[in-house]
Parts: sequence; C-alpha cells; structure tokens
Amino acid sequence: MLPTLSPQPVAGSSQLTDANHDAHSVESDADLSDSQPDDLGEGMHLEGFAGPSEKIVKPLTLEALAAFKAAHDKAGIIYISRIPPGMRPAKVRHLMSGYGQVGRVYLQQEDAKRAYLRKKYTSTKKPHFTEGWVEFKDKKIARSVAEMLNAQPIGGKKGSRWRDDVWTMKYLPKFKWNMLTEQVAHEAQLHQAKLRVELSQSRAEQQEYLRNVELAKVLEKRAAKKRERGEEMQLQERAPKRPRDQLQRRTESSQLGDVLGSLF
Repeated sequence: MLPTLSPQPVAGSSQLTDANHDAHSVESDADLSDSQPDDLGEGMHLEGFAGPSEKIVKPLTLEALAAFKAAHDKAGIIYISRIPPGMRPAKVRHLMSGYGQVGRVYLQQEDAKRAYLRKKYTSTKKPHFTEGWVEFKDKKIARSVAEMLNAQPIGGKKGSRWRDDVWTMKYLPKFKWNMLTEQVAHEAQLHQAKLRVELSQSRAEQQEYLRNVELAKVLEKRAAKKRERGEEMQLQERAPKRPRDQLQRRTESSQLGDVLGSLF
C-alpha cells in the first residue's frame, strides 16, 4: 500500500505572496494618484470638481496642440454667484449639459468656520458650496445660457428640491480656466497669510496676558507683606510713553536749535 503524500509548503511562498500583495498595493496607490485631476490648482478641493470623463494620456503633437489651443480660445466660462443648498458639482454639470457641451465645473466650498458651525449645530454633515464656475466648449453658448437663465427659476419636476430656486449667473468674457486656478491659489495663499497673522496676534495677546497675571501676583505678595507690617501700599502711575515719532521730532528740533545757537 502506497503512503499518501500531503502537499508541503514551498519555501519562500509566504514571502512571494507578501511581495505580490505589496506590489499590488503599490499599483493601486499609483492608480489612485493617477486618478487625481490635473485641472485642480493649489487650494482647489476635489469634492467641488466635476470634469469630463475622458482623459488624455498620449503626448500632444503639433496638430493636437493647435487644436487644443483653438478649443481653449473657443471655450467660455459662466460664473454662478450662489449655489442652492445641497447641490453638488455633478448636479450642476447635469443641469448645464442640457444647454450645451460642458467642459469642467468647479464649486467653491463654504468657509471653514461656517462649515464647522453648521456641522456642529445642524444635522447636515455634507459639504456646502457657495459659488461656482462652469466651462462651456463654445463661448457663444455660454453667453446665451447666462443671459437666458440668469434670475430664472431652476425648475424641474414638481416636488423636486431645487424647483423654486433661482439661478444667479453671468458670463465672464475673456476669462479662462487657468485664470480660475490662479485666482483660487492666490486666495488660498492670502487665507494662509491671514491665519498666520491672526495666530501671531493671538500669541502676543496671550503672552501679554500671562505677563499681567505674573505682575498681579507679585504686586499682591508685596501688598500682603506691607499689610503684615501695618503699611499701606501706594501704586504710582507711570507716565505714558511718548510716540517714537514725536520723540524723534523733539530730538531733531533740539539738535537744530543747538546748531543754530552755536552759529549765531
């Protein structure tokens, strides 16, 4: 009778499996990084972007570059000053696609402080958008759509969420998508600079408050010692500091007077 042979594990199989898993995870991470849209500039949020589904992966030839420049010059952008609450970029793209071929759509999220307060005191946790830009492939269609839909109800089926909301939009002549990315990046830099200034001011105020607290403790200890000796502590008011410019003017005038006095 022949003995039964059980399969033996191959040496290094676990290492091969782990290596394959790591390679697969690296490829998936690369795919995720490649899925990031190239049209997003600095300070632009991915949640507010809705671009076309096709993606160009081939290098541009001279003819393709000329066609791209012609399409870029032909495109027009509409600015929407108010986004109805709860409306997402995909919905805006769907509504605008009924009037013409749409390129890219970007909606600006609300301020971080307002979003924090809304999420804290209301039940809505999804991001809200305040304004948006819609790119049409043809600037003539963009101009006509802005003129036709401005101050008009959104409409739709009866009972729909945004049926009674009103569009507030205008056509931006000679405005291109790269200008939008530069504008958003500039606003993000200004916001960061403002935050740095506010943090420095807050830090200075905190340090001044701590110094005043320490000074109050010292004065309280001195007053307690004087009370133990039966003395009264009297606080003397300091003379207000003169501004530096006034002090400099007086110094310059005194020097001028000395020079004139030595001459005459």
